[in-house]
Amino acid sequence: MKYLFNSILILSVSTSVMAQQAPPTNYVSKVWVADQGNGTFKNPVINADYSDPDAIRVGDDFYLIASSFDAIPGLPILHSKDLVNWKIIGHALKRQPPFEHFEKTQHGNGVWAPSIRYRNGEFYIYYPDPDFGIYLTKAKTITGEWSAPKLVAAGKGLIDPCPFWDEDGKAYLAYAYAGSRAGIKSVLAVMPLTADGTKATETGRIVYDGHELDPTIEGPKVYKRDGYYYLFAPAGGVSTGWQLILRSKNIYGPYERKVAMDQGKSTVNGPHQGAWVNTQTGEDWFLHFQDKDAYGRVVHLQPMKWVNDWPVIGSDKDGDGIGEPVTTYKKPNVGKTYPIVTPLESDEFGTANLGLQWQWQANPQPAWLFTDAGKGILKLYTAKTPDEAKNLWDVPNLLLQKFPADEFTATTKVNFKPNPKLEGEKTGLVVMGRSYAQLSIKSKKDGLYLMYGVCQGADKGKAENEKEIGKLKNGTVHFRVTVSNGAKCKFSYSEDGLTFNQVGDEFQATAGQWIGAKVGLFAIRDTQTNDSGIAEYDWFSIGKIK
Repeated sequence: MKYLFNSILILSVSTSVMAQQAPPTNYVSKVWVADQGNGTFKNPVINADYSDPDAIRVGDDFYLIASSFDAIPGLPILHSKDLVNWKIIGHALKRQPPFEHFEKTQHGNGVWAPSIRYRNGEFYIYYPDPDFGIYLTKAKTITGEWSAPKLVAAGKGLIDPCPFWDEDGKAYLAYAYAGSRAGIKSVLAVMPLTADGTKATETGRIVYDGHELDPTIEGPKVYKRDGYYYLFAPAGGVSTGWQLILRSKNIYGPYERKVAMDQGKSTVNGPHQGAWVNTQTGEDWFLHFQDKDAYGRVVHLQPMKWVNDWPVIGSDKDGDGIGEPVTTYKKPNVGKTYPIVTPLESDEFGTANLGLQWQWQANPQPAWLFTDAGKGILKLYTAKTPDEAKNLWDVPNLLLQKFPADEFTATTKVNFKPNPKLEGEKTGLVVMGRSYAQLSIKSKKDGLYLMYGVCQGADKGKAENEKEIGKLKNGTVHFRVTVSNGAKCKFSYSEDGLTFNQVGDEFQATAGQWIGAKVGLFAIRDTQTNDSGIAEYDWFSIGKIK
């Protein structure tokens, strides 16, 4: 049987690719591990907001990328040997163009659903910015330097690109439309590209209209198998839809349709949008997301089989040809057994580089952060909030990471050294979304004070309601947030690192714009001088609820 995965015949990885893989050690989460250690796994395989995943296999290695919107660094890259155990190894986008535009927070804008392919010894990532067009960035090695993003097709509302190189060398790009920018949606299109995939040569043609049967169809991925062109595409909406398969003997159609997976009787809503990969032993698998509201879009792994040249994804117990998501399953057969590993969460700040789990809320400025690896300290320098900022929603220098599980604690230790010439400098721990809560230290004329703030409807420009909890003995404080099922958050603090005191009422975390809630750190001020205070963070730890 002949498979053509977007023109990628599975290739072996050069030693230079593997030599640059980072980090070298395996991190294992205390709050979520998909590998059950007995030859089976549980879903989600990545219980964090890696939305719109796409994945490929190159030799013995699997690579996954996800949308990142306005978070920087963007386009996270994850690596796995067995499709179950994943770790973050880098980002393809260090800063997001246009650079000045993304120096301000751009919630929900920026990098939407990307795709990754490997061709002629290079990795290709195509990503859409719904306000500017479809970009391409390339790299010789997965953790190497990625090229400056090149605009392949300019235009508002062009989204969710996926390239395809046919046997004759001709290149194509499948994509969709964002109704908010283009004024149309629920259709898929294909446009021809130059042979090197760097530029569109004609306008696209609509190849499928989903208005009648498959509203909100988007996110196409192109494959070829046994003479059929396949478009794998989600339809029906992010949290409520299904995985659709379209097939044709011609890249431009007409296409037949079939649903390959829906929720069925499972508890997994809207199972769709992802990537078909196969193992070295010939097994077929499908990676996709599930929208879990405040927790974001988490990544599931499903078995896949072919029946009459149609894929069936998940478990088809009733034999109707439509699979439904599995909760647990036998791990993929990749010929070997590999160690358990999970994406990074905790950080001791003991290296020169910040952990790969961290992202800013906009293109960063160089003076926001420094690391002191010798002391194992992260130094956040207070930065002036933008004049137009109504609350933290509009502040770019929030250092955040994704929620790592349904239940967890995030604890950190800070020593705050404010600028004696300034008042109102502030640093602390925040749970960020359309509504947010923060626990912080604030400098005043007569000393340092513990503050707790909640902002309901931050995305609507509502004011933060901040209360003074009390005066602190000094600037060394432990902050903690405990997140329980349903994304319910309780904040607490400790001045001795042993006894924690809860502050405020329970806070309900909310999703951001197209993303889940995030947890992290900030250091801000509302005035500008020629120097700033310093917040020295000793560590940041994700752990179990005690």
